[in-house]
Amino acid sequence: MDIQERLLKRDKRACARLISMLENNDEEAINIIKRLFNKTGSAYVIGITGPPGSGKSTLTDRLTKELRKEGKRVGILAIDPTSPFSGGAILGDRIRMSDLALDKDVFIRSMGTRGFLGGVSKATWGAVKILDMYGCDYIFIETVGVGQSEIDIVKMADTVLMVLIPNMGDDIQAIKAGIMEIADVFAINKSDLDGADKTKMEIEMNLDLNEKKEYRPPVVKVSAQKNEDIDILLRKLRDHEKYLKDTELIHQIRQRNLKTEILQLAEEEILRMIMDKAYENDLLEELSIKVEKREENPYTAKEKIVALIKD
Repeated sequence: MDIQERLLKRDKRACARLISMLENNDEEAINIIKRLFNKTGSAYVIGITGPPGSGKSTLTDRLTKELRKEGKRVGILAIDPTSPFSGGAILGDRIRMSDLALDKDVFIRSMGTRGFLGGVSKATWGAVKILDMYGCDYIFIETVGVGQSEIDIVKMADTVLMVLIPNMGDDIQAIKAGIMEIADVFAINKSDLDGADKTKMEIEMNLDLNEKKEYRPPVVKVSAQKNEDIDILLRKLRDHEKYLKDTELIHQIRQRNLKTEILQLAEEEILRMIMDKAYENDLLEELSIKVEKREENPYTAKEKIVALIKD
């Protein structure tokens, strides 16, 4: 039985192997996605983002357990910083979700960012499709952290959950950075700490400023560590899912995300073609030397490299 058949029969090892192949740009993995693409589109994708230390992994664990009570199959893609030495994910969220890893209907994968600044891995788009083919009802994408350069999760997820905590100033920082605009649901985690009510009030006040939005993101206080009010948070996430499906906005969101993905894939291929030719002719080396000596400028050098694929 080949890897494609095993994937469709919900073989965990086949799923893991295929994602690894995709991360390594294996042509067979891409061909399998091409052949099985018509089997995607059923899974609902929830992005979980927020500052480091906000408890995203524990919250993902708790939400997954709530979904499992309903008999839902869940996939988790935990995007971690990449080791500069091995190229692998540093943190390894599977350790923090070890009990879930034993559940046959939960698939957990840590993926390194591999230098990608958007807070998610470039292979994440493909991994989501593989988990969809594998038969997941829900897919969680947990990002590295949050910052102005780490909002690409909105280009992959149907619903974005922003996790904040009291007394770290991250709530104010998020408001200043404009990141609040990407959230569909807010979770104030570690809400047993002092300052949780203040944080909730600040977020609500900020949301009051945006009166034109038809949908107002809910703000939910939870404690992932104590497993408190996780059911309420899941209900708010499901409410947003229902809202998108009832209004048919889900199609607009997915079309926007696919447009971004197609352009990203095209950019990668064009860059690869240019770089292959530039290295093949030692042109990049030659031009960089000339630019450093001020015999050439970066803009003209760029034009000479781009010209390589125009011939």
